[in-house]
Amino acid sequence: MAPDPGAARRTRWLLAAGVVLAALNLRTAVTSVGPLLAEITAGLRMSPAAAGLLTTLPVLCFAAFGALTPLLLRRWGGHRVLLAALAAAAAGLAGRALVGDQWLFLALSAVALAGGAVGNVLLPTLVKQHFPDRVGALTAAYTTAMAAGTTAAAAATVPVAAALGGDWRPALGGYALFSLAAAAPWAAALRHEPPRERGEEPLGVRAVLGTALGRQSVLFFATQSAVAYVMFGWFAHLLRDHGMPAAEAGLVLSYLTALAVPASLAVPALAARLRNQWPLVAVCIACYLAGFAGLLAAPVAGAWAWTTLIGVGMASFPLALTFFALRARTPQGTAALSAATQGPGYLLAGAGPFLFGLLRELSGDWRLSIALLVALVLVHGCCGVLLSRPRHVEDAVGRASAAVPGRARLTPPAASPDGR
Repeated sequence: MAPDPGAARRTRWLLAAGVVLAALNLRTAVTSVGPLLAEITAGLRMSPAAAGLLTTLPVLCFAAFGALTPLLLRRWGGHRVLLAALAAAAAGLAGRALVGDQWLFLALSAVALAGGAVGNVLLPTLVKQHFPDRVGALTAAYTTAMAAGTTAAAAATVPVAAALGGDWRPALGGYALFSLAAAAPWAAALRHEPPRERGEEPLGVRAVLGTALGRQSVLFFATQSAVAYVMFGWFAHLLRDHGMPAAEAGLVLSYLTALAVPASLAVPALAARLRNQWPLVAVCIACYLAGFAGLLAAPVAGAWAWTTLIGVGMASFPLALTFFALRARTPQGTAALSAATQGPGYLLAGAGPFLFGLLRELSGDWRLSIALLVALVLVHGCCGVLLSRPRHVEDAVGRASAAVPGRARLTPPAASPDGR
């Protein structure tokens, strides 16, 4: 019987909706906590150590569980693993809103964050697997959804808690409903899981990190994330320290986060059309440097202009996610590059806000701290230009394997329909 074109089209729409809905939920477990941190720590009688662990937990979970994702993918397939990840996110989000013990709250937060960590790695893989001819468009869709979900969770949690009489628990636990909704398309798509390849040596995280391409991807991702963590954590404080009112500083920070939405819409589609993505990297770096120079010269007077420039620079985040698909031939290669990048990348990035604050304390002003950002951006740009060269991680691992006596060389699989 000939395949039904209508059924195939409906399946693609189902999978596209599943990717977008899953992306909406990748950061809700993280950004819903910060606005209510004081209420949570008071309500659970959290010790300072436990509160510190709560704020560090996202980086640790994204690194640890992201690195495990390729193993889960090879054993159970992307659809089942993502469905389980969304179920874990829903269980963790709902469960932590019901408990009264601080350590149980942290454990359930780790469960919720594990779901987001697995989704971080899987979404580029599923896009490569199901939409090899639409990598740019689908990456744009899911990175935009991720930015929208991140912003919405940060902005809506406090008003929802206020509307519920100041109770933070239902405001925090309500995001479990969104994770359940995101799981529905993947439950329906289980029967469309493509057969897993057998007899082919899989790409491993260690093998990817043994290549120049893998290390460039780690540094590109880590430096971008470090700058982002610094800006989200310190930018409003920097502006207030220079005399800006607290309300306006918060508004400027909200504007910075909102700029991620148009960037996520535009950058992946542009990157997929370019053979070499260095012009996009160059624009991001130039905007970053101009914005940081403005913060040194007139931080308050030109705050909105500098924020716009830095926000454009931060478009390198959706570019980093797009690279996972562009620098791999296969979904397995995409998963390996994504996991190898995000695990170490998040761990390295976590040091950025600490060093930024330390330099501020040691120097008594913000110049050395901003110099740190400039150094990170220069490394980011160098790695981005190198990473922009058209090549594939499967080939890089094969060359590295051939260079080591006694190590079996991977045979690169055939190129996907888009030539990548």
